[in-house]
Amino acid sequence: MVGPTAERTAIVRRFGALFVAGARLTVPVCAVVLRKAYGLGAMAMTAGDLRRPAITVAWPTGEFGGMGLEGAVRLGYRSELDAIQDPGARRARYEELVAEQYTRGKALSTAAAFEIDDVIDPADTRAVLTGVLARAAADG
Repeated sequence: MVGPTAERTAIVRRFGALFVAGARLTVPVCAVVLRKAYGLGAMAMTAGDLRRPAITVAWPTGEFGGMGLEGAVRLGYRSELDAIQDPGARRARYEELVAEQYTRGKALSTAAAFEIDDVIDPADTRAVLTGVLARAAADG
């Protein structure tokens, strides 16, 4: 998380070492997103970039975004939402924008935009990972 608490505890600076360690890895990294992959947390889990791992896949339940989707709408559409005088209409527009973000952030939408390699059946997870690791071992 970012914000005043994160600034006081220097958490972003402290977990920056995690990004450096991920960038230095020489072993294959595989990423499987089961639920939420947002912001810096997603980057930390994938060695700094969704494209860094040997494979990045998601289960159909996976969600992606630069940050929590509700917060992204509040920040990214602040001017538009503030301009709506009627509280009911503002709330309706907010909910519409959040729904759009959830649609864009779904695993299938993310894979269709080539941000991840595939969306897989959870039952196939072991086979997908062992296949990638076997190919990596054969390559060298």
